Amino acid sequence: MTDRVEEIEKISSAGCECKDVAAHSHSGTTEIRRMVSPDLPEVERIEKENFSRPWTAEDYQGFLDREDADFFVAVEDGHVVGYIGEYGIPDEGDITNVSVDRRYRNRHIGRRLVLDLIRAAELRGIRKIFLEVRESNAPAIRLYENAGFRRTGIRRNYYTSPTENAVLMMRESEK
Repeated sequence: MTDRVEEIEKISSAGCECKDVAAHSHSGTTEIRRMVSPDLPEVERIEKENFSRPWTAEDYQGFLDREDADFFVAVEDGHVVGYIGEYGIPDEGDITNVSVDRRYRNRHIGRRLVLDLIRAAELRGIRKIFLEVRESNAPAIRLYENAGFRRTGIRRNYYTSPTENAVLMMRESEK
């Protein structure tokens, strides 16, 4: 377990190798690191801004206590500006929620979170990662497709407030 944690911390501290991230000006450097309990108030704030049925800090804390989960945050200027999470069984994982603060979008933060999560999941032995995304969320679908996910189906009326279909997506590891 300690080796896995150390390897994931190396990935998180190095961040992804996204050449186009530097092309977008912002006040600070965005760090991707493991989510910890003190991050939860800011995660919860972003969650409420972006989801019609937001998770609570307690929901996230439950995942932080699990060994079969990886949850990361993007931090800029000392504040959480985005997050992602995944949990799974020995070779399959599910991405839970991914969100970036509206004020920090279009800076490739979501892309960095997704790519770092994929690497961390692969270190845990995850070979297939699944997710659902609102059918109308074209930017997120494009992000996932660019990260190697492919559409595998539709879940009718999966989302509420408003009611909408979910696009089911899967990414299979090349290893």
